[in-house]
Amino acid sequence: MKKVLVTGISGYIGQHCAAELLKNGYSVRGSLRSLYKSDEVKKGINTVVDIKENLEFCELNLLKDKGWNDAMKGCDYVLHVASPFITREPKDANELIKPAVEGTQRALKAAKKAGVKRMVITSSIVAMLGEANGSINLNQDSWTNVNAKHTTAYMKSKTLAEKSAWDFINNQKGDYQLELVVINPGPVYGPTLSGNLSGESMSMFKDLMTGKMPMIPKSAMNMSDVRDIANIHVQALENDAAKGKRFIVSTEKSHFFQEIAQVLKSNGYPKVSTKLAPNFLLKFIANFNSDLKGMLPFIGNTLNADITETMKTFNWTPIAFEKTVLDTAKSIEEVMNK
Repeated sequence: MKKVLVTGISGYIGQHCAAELLKNGYSVRGSLRSLYKSDEVKKGINTVVDIKENLEFCELNLLKDKGWNDAMKGCDYVLHVASPFITREPKDANELIKPAVEGTQRALKAAKKAGVKRMVITSSIVAMLGEANGSINLNQDSWTNVNAKHTTAYMKSKTLAEKSAWDFINNQKGDYQLELVVINPGPVYGPTLSGNLSGESMSMFKDLMTGKMPMIPKSAMNMSDVRDIANIHVQALENDAAKGKRFIVSTEKSHFFQEIAQVLKSNGYPKVSTKLAPNFLLKFIANFNSDLKGMLPFIGNTLNADITETMKTFNWTPIAFEKTVLDTAKSIEEVMNK
């Protein structure tokens, strides 16, 4: 049985990736910042797949060397999912950039040392946004300009971490070459396995469903279903055509947040507001609000993603937007009603 190290297994994407691996006959070693979370992770994954004896845990920190070499021992592949994720704009950009870049380098160096065949890294479409303004066309060759006026700390962290990974791969020495595939999702929604609603995606959805978001921003993004992301991560481990490539895993067209609200409103969630917040007001408030400041690059801009390569390579079609919205809402509702 092939073994896969999943970094950041307690996260929203990490848990779904681990479940998908187990469903597909892999054994999983998951990294946590603290092992006390292991029972919570097991409980979440067990809701969708019988883990049997095929899941174990190790303790790793993106900012510390300790444990990385041991974590890689006996692993055939690595899913490097762990990375700090907040849209809020921190006072110091290095709060996000340092762990993202250094964690990626630690994972790559340890994987190379252990003779791992391939690593799949979770990046983001925010690493593909060019100047981060206007109409943006995303494809496999797109990169965010980290020095552009509208580039946020989170966008910089994902861009610099991914670029550092490609630099590492392209400058390897020796006959054995570690392989790399990068997955670039948009904002991620879909059911939660853990029941934790405190993350960015789940908390936004919950606020929308419960009427705590009286107005919504006029912004559109190519959205991703966490189940699609897990599926492509796992397929990317052994797909020969995926080697050395970046893949956008999102809806083909961008969807406005107002569309999410309208789907919810018309499917029995009466507290949802569909009222748009004026762009000028959001931009003004962003001067005093770090959460909104992190969203500025997406307010008033339009994105289009070319996902043809992903669809062709993995014989994949994105889960329908409406299904993602309603499955997310149902999952949150179940947690809230417990």
